[in-house]
Amino acid sequence: MPSILLAAAVAGATPATPAHPCAAEARTQALKLLRFHNDGDNRATIDPASLRKIGTVASLVGKRRFDVLEIWGSVYKGEYRMRLIYANPAGMCVLMGQEILEHSDPY
Repeated sequence: MPSILLAAAVAGATPATPAHPCAAEARTQALKLLRFHNDGDNRATIDPASLRKIGTVASLVGKRRFDVLEIWGSVYKGEYRMRLIYANPAGMCVLMGQEILEHSDPY
C-alpha cells in the first residue's frame, strides 16, 4: 500500500520549471537597483525565491519582444517590487529597462 501512495504522489508532482537564462543577472541587478533607489542603504535585500518571469513586452523598435522578470526586495521595513526587462539575443542577457515600486499605500 505505501508504494501505491508514493507512486501516486510522484505521478501528481509537477516538474520544476527551468530557471530563466537571465535569472542570476536579474538578482544581481535588482539588488543594485534597490540600493541605488535607497541611497546605498546596506540593509537592502532581495528575495531570490520570488524571481519569476511574468510575461513579455514589445520592443519600441522592430517586432521583437523582451522578457519581463519580477523580483521582490526590502529595505528595513519597506518592501519593493522590481521588474527587469531583458533582451536575450544569442543567449546573452541585455538589460533594456527596469522599474521599482514601493509596496505601500501613501493615501
